[in-house]
Amino acid sequence: MPQRETLLNHHPVGASGVGPPAYHEILPRTEESAEVARRLVRHALAAWGRRPLTGPATLVVSELVANAVTHACGEVVRVAVTRLDGGGVEIAVSDSSRARPVRRTPAPDALTGRGLLLVAAFAERWGSEPKPWGKRVWAEVRA
Repeated sequence: MPQRETLLNHHPVGASGVGPPAYHEILPRTEESAEVARRLVRHALAAWGRRPLTGPATLVVSELVANAVTHACGEVVRVAVTRLDGGGVEIAVSDSSRARPVRRTPAPDALTGRGLLLVAAFAERWGSEPKPWGKRVWAEVRA
């Protein structure tokens, strides 16, 4: 049975008991969940001794959660951080929408639309995969 931990504000965090080390949390699909997701990423990186990835990893999770909040459906999103061989991490956000993310080129004066451009800039690679219940959007952040 996976071990349970608690982050600040008493949010339960699941730690995987099998496979690569990972932390995950199910969050409401609200803007406020971006901060909880950043906290989850910081917690995982500290536990694994990968604090140098904090800046890009927290930016990536913020953008993936913001996209799910804006474009997905359903009441919750699942955020997962998985330790990768070679010093990196995979950050994934899953939701119940089957619509795949589309990277756009916003107008220079647009206030939104740069999320996936930022993910692409700070992640070594990223993508999405359909799931029976929706989709999973992931990004790999490496040193």
